[in-house]
Parts: sequence; C-alpha cells; structure tokens
Amino acid sequence: MNKGIAIYPGSFDPPTNGHLDLIQRGSKIFEELVVAILRNTEKSPMFSLAERLEMLRELTADLKNVRIDTFGGLMVEYAKSIDAMCVLRGIRAISDYEYELQMALMNRKLEPTLETVFMMPADKYSYVSSRLVREVAQVGGPVKGLVPDVVDQKLREKLDPAYKLHMQTEKKNVTEVPKRRKRKA
Repeated sequence: MNKGIAIYPGSFDPPTNGHLDLIQRGSKIFEELVVAILRNTEKSPMFSLAERLEMLRELTADLKNVRIDTFGGLMVEYAKSIDAMCVLRGIRAISDYEYELQMALMNRKLEPTLETVFMMPADKYSYVSSRLVREVAQVGGPVKGLVPDVVDQKLREKLDPAYKLHMQTEKKNVTEVPKRRKRKA
C-alpha cells in the first residue's frame, strides 16, 4: 500500500459494478481512497446527490480506507484541498483513453504535483457504463449483474413505471396458441 490519498472522481449516476471493482482494487493500492461525486448543476442526474452518496456509502461500508465525498468546480482544486496526491481513473476502451489522457494532461498543467493512475476494469465490466445502465433501465431492460443489487433495487423503485410498461409489453407480445378441440369419434 502506498502512503497518501487518492481521489476517484465521477458522477456515479448510478454506481456500477465497474465502479465498485475499481474502488475495491484502488483501496488496496492507496492509504486512503476518496470516492468524490461531482456536483454538476448543469446536468439532470437520474439519482440525486444524496441518493448516490447513500448508495456508495452502503457499497463501501466494509472498506475502511474508503471515504465518500462530494465536490463542485475543478477537481484539481478539490484534490489539493484534501491533500490528494493521485487521481484514479478507469479506462474501458481506446475512446476512454483518449478522453482521460486529455484530462490527465490538463490536470497536470493545472496542478503539476497531482499524478493520474489509470486502471482497467475486470474484463466482465469492460463495457459497462452508467450511461448504458441508465438507458437500459429506462426502457425496462434488466441490469442485474451490471450494478450491485442495492443499485438494481433503487433503479427499479425509481423507474417502476418503465418496468411495469416493459412487463405489460412482454405479456402482449406473447401470442397464445388456441387449444385444438378433440374430435368425437
């Protein structure tokens, strides 16, 4: 374990199994890992800041060196305010790398002492993103296995009408085959 504080910033809307994978692995590398939820007033998140805080606190309760917090504004300013030495970021694909490299270089320009560590998620989560989870859940599709059980339940509670609509549509799409009448001899 390296001495020092690392920050894992993101919107976590909703938290996925990919996020949890990086949090668990990051907690083994750093003395303290601060999962920092971005307060972005320009976006309309599915889950409120309080809901995301609650879910992440529940999901990381057994990780003693993980702290959940929120921040607004520049991430490098927040990182300095908590004496973080490193930013932890997940890379799923080449497209992530291009974006994350650009952000890491800008962060280095703004705060030269702040390092960035890129981690790849476990293979089984390499395609999972909060955006895809939201899109699937909003049309009533199953997200079990993509998100922790507590998040799956929160999604169902929040999107209950979509799940009901999906189930009604499924029932309507099932065509019943009429039973054949037995002929009398």
